[in-house]
This record gives sequence, structure tokens and C-alpha cells, in this order.
Amino acid sequence: MMGLVKQSSGSLNSPMRTLTISKKSFHFRDFAPFFRNPIQIRISKASKQRIRASHKTLQNALSTGETIYGVNTGFGKLSQISIDPNQLEKLQINLVRSHAAGVGKPISDGLVRSIIFLKLLTYAKGHSGIRFSLAEQLIYFLNHDILPVIPEKGSVGASGDLAPLGHMALAIIGEGEVSVNKRVIKTVTALKKAGLKSYKLGPKEGLSLINGTQFSTSIAIQAMLQAECLAQSADLIGAISVEGSLSSRNVFKSSIHAIKNHPGQIQSAKNVWKILKGSEIVKSHRHCKKVQDPYSFRCIPHVHGACRDTMTFSGNIINDEINSVSDNPLVFANGEVISSGHFHGESVAQAMDMLAIAMSEFGAISERRTHYLMKGADGTLPPFMAKIPGLETGYMIAHVSASALASENKTLSHPASVDSLPTSGGQEDLVSMAPWAGQKTLQIQNNLATILAVELIVALTAIQEIHTKLKPAKSTQAVLDLLKDSINIHKGDRPLNKEIEAVKTAIINGELLSAIQPFHTLESF
Repeated sequence: MMGLVKQSSGSLNSPMRTLTISKKSFHFRDFAPFFRNPIQIRISKASKQRIRASHKTLQNALSTGETIYGVNTGFGKLSQISIDPNQLEKLQINLVRSHAAGVGKPISDGLVRSIIFLKLLTYAKGHSGIRFSLAEQLIYFLNHDILPVIPEKGSVGASGDLAPLGHMALAIIGEGEVSVNKRVIKTVTALKKAGLKSYKLGPKEGLSLINGTQFSTSIAIQAMLQAECLAQSADLIGAISVEGSLSSRNVFKSSIHAIKNHPGQIQSAKNVWKILKGSEIVKSHRHCKKVQDPYSFRCIPHVHGACRDTMTFSGNIINDEINSVSDNPLVFANGEVISSGHFHGESVAQAMDMLAIAMSEFGAISERRTHYLMKGADGTLPPFMAKIPGLETGYMIAHVSASALASENKTLSHPASVDSLPTSGGQEDLVSMAPWAGQKTLQIQNNLATILAVELIVALTAIQEIHTKLKPAKSTQAVLDLLKDSINIHKGDRPLNKEIEAVKTAIINGELLSAIQPFHTLESF
């Protein structure tokens, strides 16, 4: 998975800052520190009281002999089977063990931290019926960075992210494996070293651990954080391509875009306009006879802006999910314990499908800009940016790689949320596929970073090799200075894979954006 931009624009900039779980609403940007370093958390007194009150309500309901799904019944298609009161603890343990059936590589530390934090946010709202001791166990794991090993595959995003959360729950009860200081060890060993006992599950607690969208939502949070970095980088790289191809800056004037009522378009146009300020290259062709540039240049604000507005839409949905109760059954202060479907990830799935389309379009228009540069930008550049066209091939095949990834993204951007395979004997008959919606969005973003890297290398070559007597914009020069040891622009034909990877890394780690900060603060979304 991609790295995360180093300079978070969220409110939690210190990686070791203590976060307080309370009624406060969280934004996806608040999760950026989780993906960089261990984090410390605490829980408010009011949240503790809500958790304890909900547990008391559940206990009262059980004492009356009320039938409660998953507490004194079986699960899914087996929910019609009543469970003996003496077997309720065994019921929860069996549930956790049987649901730890995920497959694939372990997910990142940042995703695991986010999952645990999201679970605690739900518990703090007081509708889960758990004992406060379960919340304390989760807090201890997070504060000591004892991270359950969770496989990446196995959830369909409904009835909770059952398999991934099953592995989290397995570690909470002292089984399975955890990662401590990047080392995978048995959970029982980690708990022994920490002086902590395995947790004994009470009624509903196993079910509460595995029910919820926390796995899907954590993936969505990572995708949103990366989207912010990539959107700003796309504006920056697009502007450098405008400069290198001798395309017009005038089409990015604020007065033009003010009459189009799309916030993202206005933001993108503003970014490109100010990035190109002071460029001698831009000034050199102010009075040329060229009437129009291709859409991939002239319509950067329109395409990038549409993607930004989609990102805003997706971000709002993910923020709503972060601050929602995602559990089942639900415990209410009036004594009701009701089984609903708050574990269903349809909202997350559709948000990620929309984000995937936006990310794919950023890559599609970037590849078209590279294509224009490859064919000589209407005669202003040598074909393929080759030093000696014919004898040298230039960036021809780098462009082919970008084209391959742009095409791959088109396939990956097919929505996952429109698919469903019934599970649990048909009881769970329409599922969301939210985890896959998020995971393929991360793949698209990884591809996008490479596509943008190719465009940037080609555009910088045009500026360095062709427009040699003119000073570029300050931001362009800052990017050139940043990458001077990473790309060998003056060498002509050469293996390019390591250069592309180096530039890609600079994009996804936020180094590119950091380089221009002394001159410009780019609009976000």
C-alpha cells in the first residue's frame, strides 16, 4: 500500500499526541498519525459512563429471559437456536475462533490502529452493551502498540467485517498472533511480557468485536488521506506540464472559473494559476498565434475539479461512518435491545467506488498530457523528448507503462458495490463488498502515483533540455532541485524504472508538496 503524505493538513500533527475518545466528531484527516507512528489514547469520563450504562441495560434485558440475537441465540442462519444460559461465554469464544478465517497478507500497522480506534469510537457512544473492561483491553493494545495480525482478504462488508475483525478479536482474548515492534509473535507471549491477562468474553462481547464496518472504514480513511495528497500533486504536475508544453496559463484565470459553480474546479484552477506565477517560460509565448490547447491541458480545472468534488462527496460519507454506531444488536437507554443492520458497509462501498472513479480520471488525463508531450506538443518539443530522435527512443516506453496503468485503472474502477454474493445460508443476502471497493481504490492510487511520476519526468525534461534559457516558475524550480539526484535528465536514453520509482515515492510521501510550500499553499478539497 502507498505511503501517506508527511505533512498532514488535519488537526493532529504530533504523532504521539494523546487522543481523547468522547462525543467529539472525528475527521478522516485526524487518523493520519495512526499511519505514521504509535499513538496514545484516553477515554472521557462521560464515555465510560455510557459504556457502563449500556452494559447494565443489556444485563437487565437478559435477566428477564428476553431472547436477544447473538447473545442467547446462534448466529446468522442459526439465530433460531436458543443457547443454554450456562453456555453464553462459550458461545462468544466459539464465534470469535470460527470467524478468524481471513486469508492473504497482513494489513498495515496503520490500518490495524485505525480499526481498534474506530471500534472504541462506536463503544463510546453507549449502544453496544459491552463491559468497560473490554474497552480497556482495546485501549491497552493501542497504547502499547500491540497490533493483532489481520489478513487482508475475507470480508464482504456486511454483517460486519467478520473475518478481519475475527482476527482482531482473537488477539483480544489472547489467541492468534500480534505484531510488536514489527515482530510477529504469539499473542499469549505478548500479553505475558506486558503483564496482561487474556480477556474472558462476556455476553455479546465477541459478537460486538466482529460486528461493524471498522475494517472497511479504515481502508477508506487511508484512501481519503492519499487522495488529498494525490489531488494536490496532480494540480502541481499538470501545471508543470502546462509550462513545459508552452500551453496557455490564461485559461486558469479565476474570473473564468468563477462563473462555473463547481468548488473543485475553482480550487484546481487557482492552484495551477498560482503555481505558474512568474514563469519566464510562460511569459515567452504570451502573444503566440496558438488558439487552443488540448482538453488535457485546457480542461485541467474541469476534470481535476470534478474529481475533487467527488472526493468531497466520498469524504463526507466516510466522516459520517467514522462518527456512527456500527454494531449489532443495539442497546438503547429505554431498555430496548434491537437487532438491525448497522454493520452493513454499503455507504462505505459506494463512497469508495466513487473515489476510485475520481482517482482513475486523474490518471487518465495525466496519461493524455504525457501523450501530448510525447508527440512533440504541436512541434514545440522533439518527439518522445529524445535528444537525437531515431537514434534515441526517449520516453516512449515510459509513456507505454503509464498507458498500461491508466488502462488497468479503468478496469479497477468498475464499482464493487453493485456486486453481491449471498452468504450465511442466504440470511445475509445482499452484501456491500466495501473492503474490495476500498482495496482496489488503493491499487488505483498506487498506479496513479506512477502515472503522475512519468508525466513529471517528461515535463521536467522539456523545461531542463528545451527551455534552457528561460527561468521556470519558482515551484517548478523547487521540484527540479528536489529531484536532481533522482532523475538523470541530461543523459538521454537510460533505464528509467528506478527514476520512476524515486519520483513516485516523492509524490506519495508528500515531498513534492513540501518542496513548494515556501512559495504556495495549494488548495485542498
